[in-house]
Amino acid sequence: MLFTRELPGGGFVAIESVSGADGVYRARISVERRRDPERRLGHTPPVIAMAEGPSSESIFEELYRIAIDNVEVSRGIIRWQAGRKRDSGAG
Repeated sequence: MLFTRELPGGGFVAIESVSGADGVYRARISVERRRDPERRLGHTPPVIAMAEGPSSESIFEELYRIAIDNVEVSRGIIRWQAGRKRDSGAG
């Protein structure tokens, strides 16, 4: 876990590093929307953004700008939801 912050309505947003043995740094932003920790059990939070690059600093900065902005987090969730609908054939 590289960064985490609480969301205004509950839950949290997090930047996590993703292992990569090929010399490329990778990280992602996940959003836990569930306020109650009991409801989080068995639930995988949505991943709203991913980045990769030559250094951990460069990708952290890119993802940090998204993670600290509530509007960007909301847009990421909307895109994630739209992708799920498209993948399931609904909509």
